[in-house]
Amino acid sequence: MQKLVIIGASGHGKVVADIAVRCGYEDIVFLDDAESVAQCAGFPVLGKVADACRYADADFVVAIGNAAIRERIQQQLGGLVVTLVHPDAVISRRAAIGRGCVVMAGAVINPDAVIGDGCIINTAASVDHDCVMGSFVHVSVGVHVAGTVRIGARTWIGAGATVSNNVSICADCMIGAGAVVVKDIEEPGTYIGVPAKRRKTLRGRSL
Repeated sequence: MQKLVIIGASGHGKVVADIAVRCGYEDIVFLDDAESVAQCAGFPVLGKVADACRYADADFVVAIGNAAIRERIQQQLGGLVVTLVHPDAVISRRAAIGRGCVVMAGAVINPDAVIGDGCIINTAASVDHDCVMGSFVHVSVGVHVAGTVRIGARTWIGAGATVSNNVSICADCMIGAGAVVVKDIEEPGTYIGVPAKRRKTLRGRSL
């Protein structure tokens, strides 16, 4: 089995390593810019992100939650990144999943859903039929995305949130934990509540 290099020795990295083991990887190492981190999930941290060039023959996964950082690193790695799908996820044979995604245990992706590159479909999240998800989206634990939803690139959907069917969310949004999105979101920002509304700011402070 090919060596796997996981970039990001964090809690998310631990979960990614567990999925990798379940997918058959045995030779796993981490890279992380935090010098104080020596191991993650029982696997060694052998250098910083810039050391990725030393592993040109390895597979890579970027286990970093921040979408902009994940996007930058994955684009630098190009075709070396792989997608990991937990064996206990349920993926329709008609779903399309891009390069560098991580799909966690209990996740469901239904027919004709299209998932862009570098996405995270977290534990027990569901993405229903005919959804189109841009690259580097993070669908958190327990999120439910109903059918025919469009989600723009780098959007983060917080734990337990729900997105109603036929809704579109633009790129670079943050949907708060437990929020319920019932209508289109056309402007980047943070949206919270039931129904989800944009968090406003006053004199540089959030309200």
